[in-house]
Amino acid sequence: MSFFKPAFRHPELPTNELGFTKKNYEGSISTLCAGCGHDSISAAIVQSIFELSIPPHNIAKMSGIGCSSKTPTYFLGNSHGFNSVHGRMPSVATGANMANREMIYVGVSGDGDTASIGMGQFTHAVRRNLNMMYVVENNGCYGLTKGQDSATADVGSISKKGEPNPFEAIDLASVALQLGATFVARSFSGDKNQLIPLIKAAISHRGFALIDVISPCVTFNNNPGSTKNYEHVRDHLAATGTVDFVPMREEITADYGAGTAQEVTLHDGSVVHLQKADADLNVNDRRSALKLIKDYKAQDKILTGLLYMDADSQDCHETIGTSKKALRTLGESELCPGEKALQAINESLR
Repeated sequence: MSFFKPAFRHPELPTNELGFTKKNYEGSISTLCAGCGHDSISAAIVQSIFELSIPPHNIAKMSGIGCSSKTPTYFLGNSHGFNSVHGRMPSVATGANMANREMIYVGVSGDGDTASIGMGQFTHAVRRNLNMMYVVENNGCYGLTKGQDSATADVGSISKKGEPNPFEAIDLASVALQLGATFVARSFSGDKNQLIPLIKAAISHRGFALIDVISPCVTFNNNPGSTKNYEHVRDHLAATGTVDFVPMREEITADYGAGTAQEVTLHDGSVVHLQKADADLNVNDRRSALKLIKDYKAQDKILTGLLYMDADSQDCHETIGTSKKALRTLGESELCPGEKALQAINESLR
């Protein structure tokens, strides 16, 4: 179903630090099914980038194949973009990142695109700590090809055809933690108050940042018996804590106990509400995150929020010592230093 997006916007729309309105961060009209959770994720990305005041042309959007991989068309229309083949988005993002480390990379994928055909590429992007935000729009089915169960469909979850899934699900957050991801979070497409701060934090993180977003498919996986329909997800959510993202300025501190809440006033005068998770979760400890994910799954609950973050993360460029300048900015003398440089390299390898 197609709609027209009016060109008119109210002349007094709020602007960010760059003087841009949210219109500057929007994309084309979505052609996804009405009510699709993916559109809510697109809206959250638009809001996050707008609030972070990032110039749209400094962002590169990467995707593969699937309903999820169509969504970059629907946000950041003034950004760079590349729609790759099924499951190969991570390698394209790696190549682009190596060529121009100055860009901000946003990868959007699906549970089929990542957990099935693209699993190998996903694992290597994680282990290399590629500097990008990787969003999985996870609906547990192949929505583009009539709703077959994907690799993230929970065992026993009933498809629209009425058949229960016989296979154990791949938990992408747990896989990422085990592979060494330096930022791992999970959220729900219907919870923008949680998702927007997570997106802001993921974009600001140095290294690979995964956000696994449960995003119900309203056409093929929103039936009774599905564990990824809106009703089931809302009834089985558990959050690590309600947090907000605070840009680096003069330090703001807060001291409050586990399981309690506190209001904190930011530099702009706005107030955020912080809810500290229980003492079982240490977001700087992989084992703690893995254990809690497993414990909540045993209770038939979906653990959302920030699960793990390495504040001292070194991205792929720092690990392998690449050029400090983007390759596109290098001149001929830097790219072709001559025979003496080649001989020195050969000598170092003997």
